[in-house]
Amino acid sequence: MATFGIEEEFFFLDPQTMLAVGVAADVRRRLADDPRWGEHVHPEFLASQVEFATPVFENMAVAAEQLAAFRREVDADAARHAVCVASVGTPPDAHPFPSITDADRYHRIAREVAGIIADHQMSGLHVHVEVPSREHGVATLNAVRPWLPLLTAMTGNSPLWRGNVTGYESWRTVQMRRWSTSGCPPRFANADDYDRRTRGMLGVGGLGDLALIAWNVRLSEHLPTIEFRMADAQLTVDDTLLVAALCRALVDRAVDEHDRFGADPTAVRGVRSLDEPDPDLPPELLSAATLHAAHEGLSGGAFDPASGRLAPATELVRRLERHLAEPLERTGDRDLVHRLLERLLRDGTGAARQLDAWNRSGIAGLRRLFAATITAQPGIAAPRARINRTDDAGGGRPTYAGGTTGGAG
Repeated sequence: MATFGIEEEFFFLDPQTMLAVGVAADVRRRLADDPRWGEHVHPEFLASQVEFATPVFENMAVAAEQLAAFRREVDADAARHAVCVASVGTPPDAHPFPSITDADRYHRIAREVAGIIADHQMSGLHVHVEVPSREHGVATLNAVRPWLPLLTAMTGNSPLWRGNVTGYESWRTVQMRRWSTSGCPPRFANADDYDRRTRGMLGVGGLGDLALIAWNVRLSEHLPTIEFRMADAQLTVDDTLLVAALCRALVDRAVDEHDRFGADPTAVRGVRSLDEPDPDLPPELLSAATLHAAHEGLSGGAFDPASGRLAPATELVRRLERHLAEPLERTGDRDLVHRLLERLLRDGTGAARQLDAWNRSGIAGLRRLFAATITAQPGIAAPRARINRTDDAGGGRPTYAGGTTGGAG
């Protein structure tokens, strides 16, 4: 059973305009002095953002407790600054050019990619999952590629941009396509192939360092993890937990298959049923499918990773659940994931919930939605006797996050 860590990013917004407000440095200074959060709160690219890079977790219940506690802290800080805080992929309105966090690396990135930064006002949810080796990591990356469009469709939470409805559930995904690396990564032969090809891109197209690789899934360069990056920042803790549980289960299944079949994709194909993902889907098809997912979300047809065609989104979500039944059972997450998937299919994505609030009451509706969701109590609670145990919460172990995004959203 793999351990995991989560990066959640939050925007501070003017409650009257929904424009980003640069108060994050003051918030970080206060949290840095708190022993509970000091090593886990990090700056992000924008002066209006703060990031929570969690400890290393073994179970979702403890993760829920930690995520909810941090959200209560940033909500209280927002109130002290007379702003609101939201976990969304893009702010509903945006400045012509954002205020950048005052750090040499961030200013260098802004110089190198120039005008792209005007629209680079976005927050993502990143999930790190432990892998036994770098070879396992590449095998996992190859195995999860076909599912990335569906995961993108399930996690859209950025339907508004510069005060307008974009027509996309994840406008952040569209914005990310401007970067030199984005969307689904290519297939790699092995870890050496991954390292050779990624290092070969350095210095080209604004890729100043490997932390700027913005694929929807990538290997960490300093941790024994694979990092999922396709999701917009999510409205609630439960939304985040669903993504984390699915990502961990995808990794657990891929690692098991690598241990059984090795790196030979033909061996996996030989035992693949017709409704399981095709590991050889071409990159141009996955690229188109990712944009389709960003546009449609779960409201219409979604990309079928087995056939390479479109199928009803509900059917594909349930197929993903069946695909992951065994690893979810092992981690004790199967009931939680089933319940959260049913809620997702009933209530819609974060984008759908934002649009409903916007269409009903405009900015006032968004303000109420953000206030209700930022501190919404998760549906799973950590057993009280275990919440403060350092072996469960990750004490003494490295953080699987923090300072890795480099402003790539």
